[in-house]
Amino acid sequence: MLSRSSIQQNLPRSQNVIPSDDSSAKPTPTFWRQASGRLLITAMVLFGLRTFVCEASMVPTGSMEGTILVGDHLFLDKLLYGPEIPLLNWRLPMLKTIHRGDIIVFRYPRNPAEAFLKRVVAVGGDRLAIRHGVVYINSQPVDEPYAVHHDHLPRGIYPARDEMDEVLVPQDSLFVMGDNRDNSSDSREWGFVPVNNVIGEPIFVYWSYDAPSSRWLNSSLGPQMAFYASIAGNFFSHTRWARTGMLL
Repeated sequence: MLSRSSIQQNLPRSQNVIPSDDSSAKPTPTFWRQASGRLLITAMVLFGLRTFVCEASMVPTGSMEGTILVGDHLFLDKLLYGPEIPLLNWRLPMLKTIHRGDIIVFRYPRNPAEAFLKRVVAVGGDRLAIRHGVVYINSQPVDEPYAVHHDHLPRGIYPARDEMDEVLVPQDSLFVMGDNRDNSSDSREWGFVPVNNVIGEPIFVYWSYDAPSSRWLNSSLGPQMAFYASIAGNFFSHTRWARTGMLL
């Protein structure tokens, strides 16, 4: 495709271009027509970026605290994880291999309309067990400095979620857990995540606002408008500035 300048340069040198005063000539596009065209192109570009490359997302629950906090707004990388082509139910090839320790966003196996954020603990072919809150992969204990336990029980007493007999993770599946091990709905409860359910991975925190889960999760119009109004009034005091731009 030639640009406007290229078309002008390709005019015959001997030809004189004389403006036409023919009243039937098409009028120059108005400002609004030009603006609407630019907006349409911008919308298409943004849609393509959101669908295939990256997406902004917000964390409303505390299952990943100490690593990711309630109110963290994340920038997700989707391009390497085989983004889905809208309306066709086709996916591009997945270019990245998922490893233990990766933090991923995925479609919840029991309700694919919901997106969950967890850490990969085991991948296909791994033998996994949990004993006294310690994760074992292929009979070896795993060092997990990011894992947090808030429950303070008497010595030698462990909740059922901290005990799990050895299981074999199926191929093309993942076993995921939240870093907040005492407050996370994860594979210990509802099983494995198919690799095809993975949407992407968080890259960094672009904004973090300190508010409880109940405020983020309440979708009723009145409370939601009141919450947005409170954000406007407390933006500077409740924003966690130290987390802005933090890599994950």
